[in-house]
Amino acid sequence: MTDIAAKAAAYAAYFERVAPDNLDELRELCAADVRFRDPFNDVRGQDQIVRIFSKMFEDVAEPTFEVVDNAVSGSNSYLRWVFRFKNKKNGKTFSIEGMTEVHFDQVGLVTAHLDHWDAASQLYEHVPLLGGVLRLVRKRLAL
Repeated sequence: MTDIAAKAAAYAAYFERVAPDNLDELRELCAADVRFRDPFNDVRGQDQIVRIFSKMFEDVAEPTFEVVDNAVSGSNSYLRWVFRFKNKKNGKTFSIEGMTEVHFDQVGLVTAHLDHWDAASQLYEHVPLLGGVLRLVRKRLAL
């Protein structure tokens, strides 16, 4: 039986040091048909997950992940994290809090990386015009 806690810790540690020059290490951690889902993507395969993180490094400045908690249940891990980056156009700093549900197979490879975070309040509300509309909708729906 694979030590899922050790595999989860290794996966979390990888994301805390992820960089453009070590993206291929994802292939060693993930199954060939790994699923990756976040608010913008839902893809399968190592090439696709590497492409998504490669694009992240193209689109934002100084991206970092800090894993603040890690829990394991059966063959799954739950990573609570903070993602920080700067907008390349205006230098504005963003901090996004979220959670990743990580599924492992029998040999300890990641079969699913499912991100859960609120794109509306943590990202879209900072977009001119769209942000104002979203804040208004949130205000009207609040109790």
